[in-house]
Amino acid sequence: MTESTERFKLKSAVYVLMRRGEEILLLQRKNTGYQDGNYGLPSGHMDGGELATHAAAREAKEETGVTINPADLKFVHATHRLDAGISSERVEFFFEATKWQGEPVNAEPEKCSDLAWFSVAELPATTIPLVRRVIQLSDKGVRYSEYAVELAGLE
Repeated sequence: MTESTERFKLKSAVYVLMRRGEEILLLQRKNTGYQDGNYGLPSGHMDGGELATHAAAREAKEETGVTINPADLKFVHATHRLDAGISSERVEFFFEATKWQGEPVNAEPEKCSDLAWFSVAELPATTIPLVRRVIQLSDKGVRYSEYAVELAGLE
């Protein structure tokens, strides 16, 4: 039996916390196969060959139609996530945006059934648990967390 020389490849994703005062923009997922019906942040996988801030700005544009200068994104949190439910392990980067060009709209109606501003203090009950947790942690200044769904029983 020959041993594989291929190294483990970790998936990566980016999220954007678009803030307007004490409110945050959330999107309700649909037809994605993951957390459909629940609220999350503008987010997506990194394509490779792009910096995390550029990927975050790209995802925000694709999902909300706004233009964010990558230099205006502030890193607020990273999480290492193990999720048995989707057989996935990934590192996720969360960035905060407080300025952008354009008004957020539902730019992907095939994947999003609602786009709305919510008070950070009163997030919808159907907010994705990981998203709720990261918003709370980042507001406390915590910059890193680990999220093991199969171990913690989260989500």
